[in-house]
Order: sequence, then structure tokens, then C-alpha cells
Amino acid sequence: MKASLNSEDPIPLASRLGRYHLIRSAGEDFRTYIPPPLPPEPTVRVDSMLPLLERATRSLGRLDGIASILPDTSHFIYMYIRKEALLSSQIEGTQSSLSDLLLYETTRPGIPYGMPEDVAEVSCYVSAMNHGLKRLRGGFPVSLRLFCEIHKGAATLERRLTTCEN
Repeated sequence: MKASLNSEDPIPLASRLGRYHLIRSAGEDFRTYIPPPLPPEPTVRVDSMLPLLERATRSLGRLDGIASILPDTSHFIYMYIRKEALLSSQIEGTQSSLSDLLLYETTRPGIPYGMPEDVAEVSCYVSAMNHGLKRLRGGFPVSLRLFCEIHKGAATLERRLTTCEN
């Protein structure tokens, strides 16, 4: 049964997934969601996820270990962002390599002779990722709004061959 803002319709009773509570403020009706109390009933079973959790924890530990011996983690992050941009743009069908991207970034404006035009699009993905990281460093929360902003930036910039800036 759905909750309704019509005061004549019943609001559902508490359920395993929580409930809505109808409130009135400043002459308007609002529904608020009230989650069920913790721990949940029935108890959530995570036994099957423990091997995956342990594997993820070990991987994070290895990454932390590598980061602790790097003289400058910004170089690692620089390359990681470019690698991620390449993989993300390949979903869209781009044909570019990491060496193409690095050469393009050092020779802009324009695409060097013989280099695939898709490299500019990959560079736009890098710009969108850097924009997102800048927003996070500025205190913007990880949110759907941030993801949409990054995605919009990548979509707006793609297929522009010489206008993307880092």
C-alpha cells in the first residue's frame, strides 16, 4: 500500500523496510521516511560476503602499502585518472591509448598527425574527473548531484577536439 498525502488515505503501518509519517508544516503536507530500528529483523546474513570483504580489505592494504613508499602520490593519482578516463571512454567506443593521451596532453592545442581523434575525447573525460576531484577537495559531498555534474561535464566536453582544459 502506498502512502498518500490525502489525509483520508491510510498511511501504512511499520514494515520491515520502514514507514512513512505524514506531517504538516507551513500549510503543506509532507511525507517523511522513518527507517526501522536497528538491528534489522530478520538478522542480515553476511557470511557469504565475508570472503569478498576480506579480499577487498587486502587489496586496500596493498594499495595503502604502495602509496606509503611512493615519493609523491600525486604522480600515481595522475596516471590513475588517465587510465580510468581511457577505460570509461572505451565504453563509448573510443580508440586511444595511454601513450596517445600523454602525447596529446603535452602537444596541445591540436592533435598530432597520425594520432586518433578520439584522444581529445579521452582528455575531456580527464577534465571531468579532475573537476569532480576539485569539487570534493572543496568540501562538496559525494552525492548524486556530484556524479551528474561530472557526467554532464564529460558528455558536454566529448567530441570537442581542442577545447578541453585540465
